[in-house]
Amino acid sequence: MQRFQTRAVILGLCLTLGIPSALAFDFDTVKENISKFTLDNGLTVIVMEDHSAPVVTCVTYANVGTVDDPKGATGLAHVFEHMAFKGTTEIGVESHDVKAEAAAIAKVDEAFNAWRDEVLLAHLSDPARLEQLKAELKFAQDAAGEFVVTNEFGRIVEKNGGVGLNAGTGSDQTVYFFSLPSNRVELWFAMESSRFIDPVMREFYKEVDVVKEERRMRTESSPVGRLIEEFLGAAFKAHPYGITGVGHMSDLDMTNREVANTFYAKYYVPSNLVVAVVGDVKTRQIKKLAKSYFGRLPKADKPQRLGTVEPPQLGERRVSIEDKAQPFFIVGYHRPAETHADNAAYAALGDYLGQGRTSILYKKLVIEDKIAVQTSTLPQFPGSKYPTLFGVYAVPAQGVSAKEVEDAVLAEIEKLKTDPIPAEELEFIKARARASLINDLSSRSGMAIQLAAYETAYGNWERLFDELDLIQAVTAEDIQRIANDVFVRKNRTVGTIETIEPTEET
Repeated sequence: MQRFQTRAVILGLCLTLGIPSALAFDFDTVKENISKFTLDNGLTVIVMEDHSAPVVTCVTYANVGTVDDPKGATGLAHVFEHMAFKGTTEIGVESHDVKAEAAAIAKVDEAFNAWRDEVLLAHLSDPARLEQLKAELKFAQDAAGEFVVTNEFGRIVEKNGGVGLNAGTGSDQTVYFFSLPSNRVELWFAMESSRFIDPVMREFYKEVDVVKEERRMRTESSPVGRLIEEFLGAAFKAHPYGITGVGHMSDLDMTNREVANTFYAKYYVPSNLVVAVVGDVKTRQIKKLAKSYFGRLPKADKPQRLGTVEPPQLGERRVSIEDKAQPFFIVGYHRPAETHADNAAYAALGDYLGQGRTSILYKKLVIEDKIAVQTSTLPQFPGSKYPTLFGVYAVPAQGVSAKEVEDAVLAEIEKLKTDPIPAEELEFIKARARASLINDLSSRSGMAIQLAAYETAYGNWERLFDELDLIQAVTAEDIQRIANDVFVRKNRTVGTIETIEPTEET
């Protein structure tokens, strides 16, 4: 829940677009329209009544992300996000022939596992048998595909006026959401509950292939993507934040449907889900629908948080990759999780240092010295639920090396330790943060996601409405203190792309 984010002339945009400004937004009135209840099975539901338009946005916030991927099955959380749109025993299958489809899927699994077992023999595997098994897998997949009604879940939503059907997987969470006319809210409860009660992992291996292609595009074909993978692996020796969300290709190659079913059974339980409903509804109506539909989910223990703790870093770590691409620089410093008391100060520091054209890095490196074309900070990277990194990156200008940019960035970081942020600048940062918060909450989808996120992180959605007080309480001394505590050599990891000249062969 990053709050100090520069948004260009945000207050002006709020007024221009009719969005309430920070001064006009009445938090007390908003809070009066929000309520929370918990079903007997542990599912938490938050409702905000907003009768300004006959629309409702519904969000399911699952407290599971790529950080929870099982060992040997990295990328699985992302794969499962895809699977949640594949339907149920009643949605997404031709003629609802459940038994025949299940038998066909079982043959796919049998064929995949036989192929995987042969692959895992490594140098002892038989190439001819591998080709045979691969052909048998394709045949089984094609046979199972005959039962599939493609994208039926989405078509039902669209047919009933739903918009914005989507999902997103982060390091710490997976979020499912869409909006629809408020007189269709029961349809949302019926469909959303069914895909967690009665999911069918159809076309599993095809979706794994989709994620593998995403990995090729985001990481393997991207110099910056490859660097980030190396960078995170160096920064985190123990904690799974060190593995990028798309996972390792070899894990994706070997992951089967059985692992996905186990993952679902562990994390997609009522006690690990928060539902947020914001719009033209009545709380008593939502409570009745939640009990009727989501109350069918069996009660199960909430999965434990990760116990792995990243040990203190004992010295600077550096990674560098050589590529024909332009140079790139990134540095990360270990910092506490978002629930730490200094979170607002870290966010303010991120804004001041590198968020937007008014930040000190942009003014110094881009405008004045012209040695970079882009700079920014990543105050919570790659996640926020656990201790993470405060990151800074810069793209050097043409003819400028990564080392030149690194020296300039580190020099500005050192100044933070001795030069307090000017009082006037801190007030500007606080104003931007307040406006950013209001902007996040000015739409039904933004409000729903933030309510669910704060309920998940803090166990209380009302913590969201303490943000303005926390923002206002940040002092220049707070920022200087954490700069001195965190921005030290032994606590940092540096990553660079070093440009090499193309050879005649390339």
